[in-house]
Amino acid sequence: MAQLSNILIPALIFYIVAMGLSQKKDIYASFTRGAKDGMKTVAGIVPTLIGLMIAVGVLRASGFLDFVGMLIGKIIGMFAAGFPNELISLFIVKLFSASAATGLALDIFKEYGTDSFAGLATSLALASTETVFYTMSVYFMAAKVTKTRWTLGGALLSTFAGLVASVIIAGGL
Repeated sequence: MAQLSNILIPALIFYIVAMGLSQKKDIYASFTRGAKDGMKTVAGIVPTLIGLMIAVGVLRASGFLDFVGMLIGKIIGMFAAGFPNELISLFIVKLFSASAATGLALDIFKEYGTDSFAGLATSLALASTETVFYTMSVYFMAAKVTKTRWTLGGALLSTFAGLVASVIIAGGL
């Protein structure tokens, strides 16, 4: 499988170049136009990215995420004894930032181990959920979408379903 991916990407690039040459297109000009448009998109979303990163950093450093995790963990603890509060913090952070969630996941792996319930639920949750607010803010801004209607509700519902499924599959409920 690794060899296939090593061959597939260069083959795809050569295919695109060959198609451009066969259609007598200026491939280099097309590439530079695309790169220029890509840089405009990056410049447009950088403020949003910086804002999200700062917000997650502040929430994590202030202890607010741990506090919310503890509160929600107590409620969940009434129904599922032994449920780690760190998972709640991870689930909240994952809504905003995948990289911050990965940092929390590493902390969970160090404390509980990768084969523990917490480790398995963490792995499954990171793989089966999306960074809802990041995705909505960045991609909707880049595509200039203004009417999101049911997007947030649907995204949060599907993320919640992914989190519940992660916990059930890991053997927690």
